[in-house]
Amino acid sequence: MNPVYTQAKFINSSPHLKDTPPDQGMEVAFAGRSNAGKSSAINTLTRQNALARISKTPGRTQMLNFFEINALQRFVDLPGYGYAKVPLAVKKQWHELMETYLTSRKSLCGIVLVMDVRHPLTEFDWQMVEWCEHTGLPLHVLLTKADKLNYGAAKNTLLQVKNELKEANFPLTIQLFSSLKKTGIDEVHKALDHLFNPVEQDQSEISTPS
Repeated sequence: MNPVYTQAKFINSSPHLKDTPPDQGMEVAFAGRSNAGKSSAINTLTRQNALARISKTPGRTQMLNFFEINALQRFVDLPGYGYAKVPLAVKKQWHELMETYLTSRKSLCGIVLVMDVRHPLTEFDWQMVEWCEHTGLPLHVLLTKADKLNYGAAKNTLLQVKNELKEANFPLTIQLFSSLKKTGIDEVHKALDHLFNPVEQDQSEISTPS
């Protein structure tokens, strides 16, 4: 476990890019559907119970939420998408905010795409995968809520997702994760180490951190 991630602290929430922290250093953004367990994953990998706000109502993350790891590294919790029961105009606003951030943020160095292991590779997930492939931005796929399936079924889903993404031509890693059981934390930390400190690797490689 890399203890640096447990030192993360909340900086600010912003509905506009103009109110975000200075665009310098390096940022890893967490993306995913509103009910995929994104905030829970952030709390678990930082060993903090309330760093990212969790709600029983999906869609609570409605702004760009910034967390400082150190002076040069940050996490960004992107608005959840696709499930929240909010007006279409609001969903459109969230989508535009995400798109603007993803296309213009110079400090963005990688994406953690959070998917519910029971419902992987939704339309939104594919959009994020295709965007990362188009830009060459490294992607780490986190199959959350692995505790909801038995071990065999979870591993089968992992292999299935790997197979569907095997043609990807950019840095991509995939793993199982459970916030409830606290499993997969070390693997996430290793993946984050690579996102913040990229190393030369086969861009077609899809692997699960060990």
